[in-house]
Amino acid sequence: MYLLGYDIGSSSIKASLINATTGECVSSEFFPKNEMQIKSVKPGWAEQDPETWWKNLKLATQAVVIDSRVRPEEIKAIGISYQMHGLVLVDEQLQVIRDAIIWCDSRAVPYGKKAFKEIGEEKCLSHLLNSPGNFTLAKLAWVKENEPKNFERVKYYMLPGDYIALRLTGKPCTTASGLSEGIAWDFTTEAPADFLFDYFGFSTSIIPEIVPTFGEQGFLSAEAARELGLVAGTAVTYRAGDQPNNALSLKVLNPGEIAATAGTSGVVYGVNGEIKFDPQSRVNSFAHVNHSVNEKRIGVLLCINGTAILNAWIRNNVAPEGIGYNEMNEMAASIPVGSGGVSIIPFGNGAERMLGNREPNCSIHGINFNHIGKAHLIRAAHEGIAFSFKYGMDIMNEIGIETKTIRAGHANLFLSPVFRQTLANITDATIELYNTDGSIGAARGAGIGAGIYKNEEEAFATLKKILTVQPEKENQEVTREAYYRWLQYLKF
Repeated sequence: MYLLGYDIGSSSIKASLINATTGECVSSEFFPKNEMQIKSVKPGWAEQDPETWWKNLKLATQAVVIDSRVRPEEIKAIGISYQMHGLVLVDEQLQVIRDAIIWCDSRAVPYGKKAFKEIGEEKCLSHLLNSPGNFTLAKLAWVKENEPKNFERVKYYMLPGDYIALRLTGKPCTTASGLSEGIAWDFTTEAPADFLFDYFGFSTSIIPEIVPTFGEQGFLSAEAARELGLVAGTAVTYRAGDQPNNALSLKVLNPGEIAATAGTSGVVYGVNGEIKFDPQSRVNSFAHVNHSVNEKRIGVLLCINGTAILNAWIRNNVAPEGIGYNEMNEMAASIPVGSGGVSIIPFGNGAERMLGNREPNCSIHGINFNHIGKAHLIRAAHEGIAFSFKYGMDIMNEIGIETKTIRAGHANLFLSPVFRQTLANITDATIELYNTDGSIGAARGAGIGAGIYKNEEEAFATLKKILTVQPEKENQEVTREAYYRWLQYLKF
C-alpha cells in the first residue's frame, strides 16, 4: 500500500511516493528541472499560469510511478501541499480566468492596509488574528477594482492547492485552514469572515465547499487518472499550505513545538494552543492543520526574507571562486565564535515583516583590514542569519511560542554546522534534523486523512532523526555577546 504526496511550489512541483507501512520514500521527483517562470509584468507583481503547475505535476507523477515500479492500484490516497496565499479564479465551467497571483506579489498591499484601517485594527486582529495585508482576499480586491470583467466571471476563488485538487477530482472545494491562510477565516465564529467579504464587496458564494483538512476531499476523476497514469477513484484526503505542511512533516502539531526552514528565505513556524496574535502583525497566525473548534491549534508564522539568499550572495561575490557550500561551511567553521568582531545584517531581500515592513538592507560591520578575511565574512553571514532567527523568535515568544526544541529538515542552511550551532546557542534550544520534505509530509497527511494511520503517532512512527544539536554551554556567553553587538547595528 502506497501514499502519493505533492508539493506545489513556485519553483517546481515535487511528487513523492511512500510505502504506508514502512514510511520509506520509494521514489521522489520534481519538475521542471529549471525553475518555473514567474511573470512580473510590473515591479512587485508575480503571476504563474496554473496550467504550468498541472503539466509539471503530470511529469512528476509519471516519473515516480515508473521509477518505483509501483502498480497504480496500490496507491491508496493522495495529499497536497501548496504555496500559500495565492489567488486562482475559475468561472462557471471551472476554467481558469486569469493567471494566478502568487504569494510574493505585492500589488494588494494598499488594499489590505485600507481595510485594516477602515474596519479597525482591533476587530481585524481579534477576529482574523492578522491584518488583511497582502493576502488572498486583498489580491481579489485588486482584481475587482482593476479587472472588473474578470471579476464578473468569477464562480469560485481558490488557493493553488484548491486548484490542483479541482484538477485531480473535478470537485471545487477548500478547507478552513486554507481560508485562514488567505485571511478569510473568523476565529470568533469559526466560520468564513463575513464582515471582510462584505467590506470588499464579495459574496461568500465564491467560497467553494469547505472540506476537512484531513479526510475525504474528492476522488480522482477518470480524465485526471488517464493524464496521470493513475487509477480513477483514488481518494484525495489531505491538503495544506506549504509551511503548515512542513510543520506536519516534522510532526509539529502541539503547543510549544516549532518547525523551521532556511532556504532562500527563512521560516519559523510554531504552534500555539490559544487564540493569540501579534498586535504589530510582525508574525502571522493561521489555523494549523489540526485546529478545531474544541482544540485550538494556531500556527504562528515568522518569515525572514534575507536568509540563505545572503549565503548565495557571499558565495557569488566573496568566497573563493568555484567553491561550493560544503567548502564554505568548512571555512566558516575555521573561525572562532563571533567572527573576529564582524557582524552582518542579512536583510537585503526586500521589506521584512518582522521589522515592521522596513527594508534596512544588508550591511557589514566591524571589518579590520589587518586580520579579517573571506572565512570571517562567511562565518559572520551564517551567524547573522541565525541572529535574525533569534530576533524573530523573540517576537513569537511574546505571544506564547516558547522555544525549547526546533525541528527542521536536513537541508539548506541547516547543513551548516556554524549556522545550526549558533542558532542552538543563542536560543538555548535543541535542534533536531530529519530526512523529510513537503511532498513526503503531504503523503503522510494523506494516510492520516484516509484512515490508513489511526493517528499522527502512527503516521510518524517511522520518521527518522538524522542529527541532534545541543547548545554549547561553553560558547553561549560569547555567542550572546556577538548577538548584542549585532543588535546594535540593526538600526532602522
